[in-house]
Amino acid sequence: MKILFVLTSHDKLGDTGKKTGFWVEEFANPYYTLLDKGAEITIATPKGGAAPIDPSSDAPDAATEDTKRFDNDAEAKEKIANTKVLADMNPDDFDAVFYPGGHGPLWDLANDNISAALIEKFNAQEKPIGFVCHAPAALKNVKDVNGDPLVKGKNVTGFTNSEEAAVGLTDVVPFLVEDMLNNNGGIYSKKEDWAAYAIQDGNLITGQNPASSQLVAEKLLESLKK
Repeated sequence: MKILFVLTSHDKLGDTGKKTGFWVEEFANPYYTLLDKGAEITIATPKGGAAPIDPSSDAPDAATEDTKRFDNDAEAKEKIANTKVLADMNPDDFDAVFYPGGHGPLWDLANDNISAALIEKFNAQEKPIGFVCHAPAALKNVKDVNGDPLVKGKNVTGFTNSEEAAVGLTDVVPFLVEDMLNNNGGIYSKKEDWAAYAIQDGNLITGQNPASSQLVAEKLLESLKK
């Protein structure tokens, strides 16, 4: 099992002066879930080099068993500090792709043509494509094989408008994930705020929030066994 993880390179939270990036738990849980099952994981970002960690996700109140494992894992930290350049990645070399969230993807991956083309290729090859929390933002401009939005008519989830309001960033983010998925014709569903929820439609797997990262990883793993 060769799996490509795509992380954000974006570290500025709009005009707030605060930092953002990827959410550690949404990377760490799927990373270890898949790694422990023998997966070979490659990590790439639009710019390559160090992937920015969202400081809020590194706070003690956001810690989980998986984030603690990451904190003590020199090899994983080395990979995060030296990610590959996304443009150099070839979908033919991988069995699946996974996008962790954090607010960063709303700014870069949502508008990244290389990322969109990569997802389109994975999708055309009918390989699993997984996204959690804010990562479905990367699907914003992605088309299916017919040229329609990839999420059109598909069951999807992602960070909810009410969850964005709860963290006070509704007016900071460039767009709301829930609204974008609906506007692109996705059949959007959700559970209550912060509940673990993931949904699979064909090869497309989406999770609602950080708590859903384990479910997305398990669905990805299950898809690879088929």
